[in-house]
Amino acid sequence: MDSSLSTEQSPFRRPIHQAILAKTFHWVNLISLLLMITSGIQIYNANPVFGGRYGLPIPPIFALGGWLAGGRHWHFAAMWLFALNLLWYGIYILVTQRWKHRFVNSKDLKALKLSHNPKRKSYAWHRLAYTAIVPILLLAIFSGIGMYKPAQFYWIVDFFGSWQALRIVHFSSVPIVIIFAIIHSLLALKVGGSRLVESMFWKGIV
Repeated sequence: MDSSLSTEQSPFRRPIHQAILAKTFHWVNLISLLLMITSGIQIYNANPVFGGRYGLPIPPIFALGGWLAGGRHWHFAAMWLFALNLLWYGIYILVTQRWKHRFVNSKDLKALKLSHNPKRKSYAWHRLAYTAIVPILLLAIFSGIGMYKPAQFYWIVDFFGSWQALRIVHFSSVPIVIIFAIIHSLLALKVGGSRLVESMFWKGIV
């Protein structure tokens, strides 16, 4: 590498900045998801839905809440935090028009099919994953509300056909979200390296 290349000229040394609201969204998202997953494990262990109490329990060290009711309290409290965070972020990207750079478009689909530029394809895959997770998150919230207040929102239970089907759909959303988080992080590393991931949480506050 040419030592005469300055920091300002090199895109690999240039600092990456993220808006403070974007950082806040990611931190709240991360914390609320961890709370929902660990409290969800507590609920799983206390119920025979997928084998928890009468089958294959998950080690209690990964569970939050101590017992069924405690797990439910933590889970639904975190659900509201997660849902409200998702709502305000949706408003934020609409107002700032960041959605134009976050979600997949026809150019990205064309790039996936025709481009020979690996980095351009990585950007396209990143936006595709970012777009695909939106209906999954909405489905998780929708089914979660149905489980939270089944009497008041009986039509949500009816929408899924049965209470058991509702629980299966809601439980299935967890591994999908975890897989998305892994893919999202790997693609971010591929596109911008560790600097991009670090900038989204603690570096380069503007």
